[in-house]
Formats: sequence, C-alpha cells, structure tokens
Amino acid sequence: MPGAGRAAGVRRLRPQPSEEPPAQEEDQDLLLAAAYVSDAQYNRNVPFETSPRAIRLYYFYNHWTMQVVIYFFICVNLSLALFEEPALFPLPFLATSIAEVLCLTAFFGRLVHFAKVTPQMVFWKDMKNICIMVTIVLTLIDLIIYGSLEAVNIHSVRWSRALRPVFLINFPESRQIRRTFRSIRNTLPDILYVFLLFMFSVLIFSLMALKLFGDRGLQTVEGLPYFTNILEIAFELYVLVTTANSPDVMMPAYNVNWWYSLYFITYIIINTYIFMSVFLAVVYNNYRKHLKNEIRKLAYLKRHKMIEAFNILKVKVGTEFVVTEARWKRLARIVMPHISSPHLELLLRVSDEGQKGHVDKMNFLRLADLLNIQVVTINIKRHPLEEWMPRVYQSSASLLVQRMVRHRFDTLIIMAALVATVANTTIQSARKYNSQQILDIVLILRILRLLRIIVSIQRFRLIVTTLINIGPTILTFGGLVLVVYYVFAIIGMEAFHGKVRFFDPNFTTPDALVCGNPALKDSAFARDRYCKNNFNDLASSLIVLMELTVVNQWHILAGGFALVTHQAAKLYFLSFHVVVVILIVNIFIAFILEAFFVAYSLEKSEIETAIEKKIQELGVGIQEEEMQDGKLVDNMDAKDSGFSGDDGDNKRKSLKGLYFRIASKKYRTVDALLQQMFESEIAPEDEGPSLDEILNFSPGDIYPKNPNFENSA
Repeated sequence: MPGAGRAAGVRRLRPQPSEEPPAQEEDQDLLLAAAYVSDAQYNRNVPFETSPRAIRLYYFYNHWTMQVVIYFFICVNLSLALFEEPALFPLPFLATSIAEVLCLTAFFGRLVHFAKVTPQMVFWKDMKNICIMVTIVLTLIDLIIYGSLEAVNIHSVRWSRALRPVFLINFPESRQIRRTFRSIRNTLPDILYVFLLFMFSVLIFSLMALKLFGDRGLQTVEGLPYFTNILEIAFELYVLVTTANSPDVMMPAYNVNWWYSLYFITYIIINTYIFMSVFLAVVYNNYRKHLKNEIRKLAYLKRHKMIEAFNILKVKVGTEFVVTEARWKRLARIVMPHISSPHLELLLRVSDEGQKGHVDKMNFLRLADLLNIQVVTINIKRHPLEEWMPRVYQSSASLLVQRMVRHRFDTLIIMAALVATVANTTIQSARKYNSQQILDIVLILRILRLLRIIVSIQRFRLIVTTLINIGPTILTFGGLVLVVYYVFAIIGMEAFHGKVRFFDPNFTTPDALVCGNPALKDSAFARDRYCKNNFNDLASSLIVLMELTVVNQWHILAGGFALVTHQAAKLYFLSFHVVVVILIVNIFIAFILEAFFVAYSLEKSEIETAIEKKIQELGVGIQEEEMQDGKLVDNMDAKDSGFSGDDGDNKRKSLKGLYFRIASKKYRTVDALLQQMFESEIAPEDEGPSLDEILNFSPGDIYPKNPNFENSA
C-alpha cells in the first residue's frame, strides 16, 4: 500500500511548514503527492517506494503505453492456441514456441519493473507475483519437455496452456477480474453447503427412480434400458434440473402409468424451482456482502492516500493546515496533464469555495473524485450567417429551415428514409445483391435515431444510463468468462480433439453419418448432426462451451463425447455446468440486480452536486436537454477560450461565451457507485482504521481478514 511503501522506503526529512522548500524537493513532493492522488482516482492498490527514482519508475509503470504493451502480449499469449495443435491456423511448433518465449520475457520484464517500485518484503509476500513467476517457470519446463519429445516424434500434452490465463488475472492492471474471482471464492463455502444438499436430493430421487422403474423392463426411444443404472439415473435427473431433457426423460414411465408423472413433478418442484432459487439467493446475498466489504476497504484506502498527499503538500495558514492554490493547480496538472484551463479553474472554484487562495483538508480529500467527474467545456459561437447576414438568418424562411434541421427527433427525415428504403427493397428484391442495397442498409441504420425518443423519457433514460454506467464493469465479467472458457477449452481440446469430425452436409458416406466415429452410430449426437460441435480447435471449442452455457441439449453433447471416449467424460460437462451456469451466471445476475438497485436508488453524488451548484452560481450552466434539442450543437467549439479570473459582479462577462455541463457518460462503474454510497456514511474527519487493520496484510488486492469488515454486510 502507499502507506506501506512509505514505511518500507526511505522517509525524507521535510522542512517545517513555515519554511519554503527548495524547488527540486518541491517537484519531488508534488510527484509523490500526485502518485497518491492518481492511485486514489483509479482505485489502484499498489505499494511503492517513495524515493525519487522509485516514483519515476512507478509513473512509467502506470503509463498507458506500458499497460497497452502488457495486454498486447497477454492477448498474443492466449491466441497462440489458435495456431498450436489442434490448430485452427496451424503453424510450426518453433514459431509458436518463439512467440510464447517472447511473451514470457515481456511478463518477466513487467514483473521486474514492479519489483523495482515496490518494497522487497511486500513483493515477495504478494501471491500474485509468486503465481506469475511459478507459471513462467512451469511454462518453460513444459515447452522444453514438449519440444524434446516432438523432436523424436513422441506426442505429449501441452498442459501448461491451461495456465495462460494466470497472467491475465494476476497482473495489477486486472484488479477488477481478481475482485470478481475473490467474490466467487468468498461465496463458495456457503454455496457448497447448498450444493451438497442439492446433490443429496438428486441421489435420493435417483435411488427412488431405480426402485420404481428399474425392474419394469422399460425402454427409452432408442431401445435402451430405462433407469437401470444408478449413475445414468443421477446424470439424467441432474440434466432434468436444467429442463434440457424434459419431458423426454419422463415419457417412458408416463406412457405406462400417468401416476408416475407425480414423481417427476415433485422432483422438478424441489430441485429445479426451490434449490435453484436458493442458489441464486445465497449467491446474491454473499456476493453483495463481500462486494460491500471490498468497497469499504477501497473507500478507506482512498481516504488514506489522499491524506498522505495532503500531508506532503500542506502548509500552515493561521491555525489550520491547507494546500496553496498554486500547489493545488500544479498537482492537478500532474495528475491530469490534459485538463483544460477552464475545467481546472472550475474545480478550483469548487474546492476553494471562499476564494481564499488555498484549499483546506476536507476539500482537498475530494480532489480524486472531482477529477473523475467528466465536465464538458463548451464555447458558444454565433453562426457565420448570423454575423454576416443577420436579417437573412433571422427571416421566417430561415427560421423554418432551422426548425426542420434541428427538429428534436428528425422524424420526417427518418420516416422518409424508411419509406424509401422499403420501396427500394421491394423493387430490388428479385435482383442480385448490388451496391445500392449496401446504401439501403446504411439508410436503415438511420432508424436507430428513433432511440432519441427513449432518451427523452425519464424512465427509459434511467435504464439506458444505468446500462451505460455498468457497461465497463460488465466487461469485467467478460474477462472472467474468458478465463473460464479458455481453461475448459484447452482441457476439452486435449481430451476430445479428433474424436468427432465434421463432414460437408452433402457427404453421405458412412463416416459422415456418424461424425467420423463408429461409436456414435444410432446416437442422438449423430442423428441430430452435431458433428461440427467438436473440440478440434480453439474456435470450435469456445462455440461448444457457449452452447453448454445456453444449456439446451447439453446432455446430448455430453453423451456424444462420452460415447467416443468414456462415460467419465460427463464429469467434464457437469463441472462446466456447475462452474459457469450455477456459479458465474448467478453471480452475474446478482451483479446486474445490485447495479440496478444502486442506480435507481442513488442520485447525484455530493461532488457532482457541488460542481453543478458552482456552475449555476457562475451562470455558465447548460442543460443536457438543450444539447439534445440541437440548439447549441452546431455552435460548439471544443477549444478553450480562456477562463479569466473574475469577481462576483463580473462573473458572466469574464467567461466570454464559455459554458459547462457534466457529461452524460460519467466515469462511474458499479464499484464507484457502491463506493459513493458508502462514502456518504464516512465522516470527513474519519481517517478509518490503520492500513494494517484494513489489509491485515496480504498485499496487493487481497481480501481483508479484519473481523470488523467480515461482519459488516
């Protein structure tokens, strides 16, 4: 942690507040304070040394180009599975191995860079770093062994490929994905108890089915014995929970006596509706509790970082410590180099409410949040025709044209384009595809402008805004799903590749009818022509996993691969269903529910309210509705026009046509929303528990073990 980094590093002697620090030390203080503020702004939780060299390395470590480079190599490393056997685009082993070694070199270099900026004791206690180093070593060992065996024409398994997502998870940039994995890990114990009860229920019903139907000589549609094997019964009943084989699994018994349907109805009520609902309830309750604990930790860590930054820059004015206006501006410039001068001046007005020339501690602690609120600066310019020919521009004909062009929804234009497109499509329907049809498709896209109607309705606007706000965090779950899919895809490729082959639908050879494997003869897998659902390359494997996630017919896929290998192969598909459908999908649902609850219940933050209030006080506010109406869109100039200092009587005159509004797409993830909700409960003077109490100490982004956090739901 920043505090830990300071303790582990060398503490430099500082001049007394009344003394004026040397220029070089002043710059170093600003860089260190800016590092703390930047960490607070982006919720980074990286401990770093506070020496000048370490701080410069830390800035370089966090530079966006370095992050792009590391993600590039992560993507290359993951995509190598497309070119390795079994490959979608085959490449020689030497080419893929060289590429993998380059990726491992980049990962090792990134790790060394991190070791240069963080205290050694912290570095070696961080399990993320250990995982990365162990994975690099294991991958190199696997490469050497596999390459040596390939040289003598002995095929082996590339088991280290399943470890590649470790790099995506464990680098500090992927803290959101790690947080999601921690939510799963912390939720597992409670889910495990429910899952054991669920499996006990399935086994009890399986034994009942064996006694009810096993000795009656019943057969399935395929002519196989019906419910005579306890393991087969358990698998079929597990599938019934997902409803994928309903009512097929019931029909042999139901055809004999309709009273047997009561057994299946009872089973579905208990296991499908009750147990699956309990799964969702347990996942949601625990996910919410653990997420709030993490957000509580982040809120206090951010407060500690901002206090550290304040203590570095503070000077004593009268009886209180403050940060001077000049230092505050330089600090903000370092944290956000591209911030416009008017925007910076506006934020200073919010922080220095009384125009005293300095910022007190309470307002300084809000700087990270202020910088996270996107404020649009608009310079209103008159239309050139209005300046050159004002009478013509203000004429009735000109005003009519302006109203037509700036109409709120452009309904006439859109409807005309729609009618023309439909007519043209009807006329061209009998002709070949041509360039005109491409233009028609473009015109059809204009219909999407009708979505502006949705935005104009408050309820719709809230839903759309919520979706926009949670969009970046949904990508976190995309990363989580990618990791799980990739691991299962690699395992599936090693276990099942080549067992099922796809033939052109026109082929009528015996091999084509059984997907290239005689074991599939007369199976539902071959009869339904599922041959293309195989694990013969990474792309096909991911498609199969997507089909398994949807659940429908997943038992036929599992049964097919069990026939071509072993019945134990069904454990692979059962494991995937438990991990993805029961666990991850339910956590995703819990996340969506929490996101919408927060978005619906939480209004503007105190920081946003303060900015909007200051904008209105200065008389330079502009509503988002005015922008949507088109009244000012054509007159915008994105360039700064200078925000000169002004007194209370001449505020509006000094702004020279400058306007502000808070952007509709605010920097606000669901984590930030929850953090905002919790921070409202923290008193401004509350510095929270110590860093050791918050972290207790498993560095990086490890979940805290403090009982005060564990018990706060």
